[in-house]
Amino acid sequence: MNPLQAVRTRIRPAARRPADLTPEERETRGLLLRLCSLLLQYPDDELAAARAVLGSSVRALPDSAAAAELAAFTEWFTATDPDDMRRHYVEVFDLRRKSSLYLTYYLHGDTRRRGMALLTLAQCYRATGWESGSGELPDHLPVVLEYAALTGTAAGEAPLRRHRRGLELIRRSLGAADSPYEHVLAAVLSLLPPATDADLRAVAELAAAGPPAEDVGMDPFDGGVFAPPGTFTPPVPAPPTRAVPAPAADASADPSTAPTSRENLR
Repeated sequence: MNPLQAVRTRIRPAARRPADLTPEERETRGLLLRLCSLLLQYPDDELAAARAVLGSSVRALPDSAAAAELAAFTEWFTATDPDDMRRHYVEVFDLRRKSSLYLTYYLHGDTRRRGMALLTLAQCYRATGWESGSGELPDHLPVVLEYAALTGTAAGEAPLRRHRRGLELIRRSLGAADSPYEHVLAAVLSLLPPATDADLRAVAELAAAGPPAEDVGMDPFDGGVFAPPGTFTPPVPAPPTRAVPAPAADASADPSTAPTSRENLR
């Protein structure tokens, strides 16, 4: 065997790219993303009533790492009292900064750059003719997942790849809180390229130091698309958004100091 052949035998085959998937695999991938989007939404009465259907849909998925993670989550999801689920959801997603579902917060913190990132994401949605209709900010993870499910693996999943480090921090935070929602984040991450060493270092630094911050005010951008301190005005009429897009204080803090409540978020 010549040297070149010897080297080739030691190179692992490249990971299959999403663009190379068959139509059936693309359909399954879209369903996985859609299920992740639904399972990460606030468990209101409508979602709670659909738990059995969602559990059946997960069990019918072809075997994969993502399907196994969702199956583990739906065991808890279908067996837990809806009121207990809602309390848990508020605790882990609304009262903890490190597991907030607003992705641009991890990359930009509460800075001017975050406002521009929200604007860019909203424009990306409009460019494909897609409207969320949820009333949430465009960086809310269930919204980003729904966009990826409906738009496809290339442009549709780009926001998820861009915010992979934030997704990893959310997963770690949920694991530290012993939250079953960790399984849903693990399912999402299993669909993305593996974390690099640089990714892991950045996540560790983010967990220790927190996202970027700035002391000056955040003036609204031209056009009124982003109007801090926390109100996002969508480009088209939509239901009211969360009053404060930035995460509330950690659960260890006095909940009475949180700037908003689930009653104001629904």
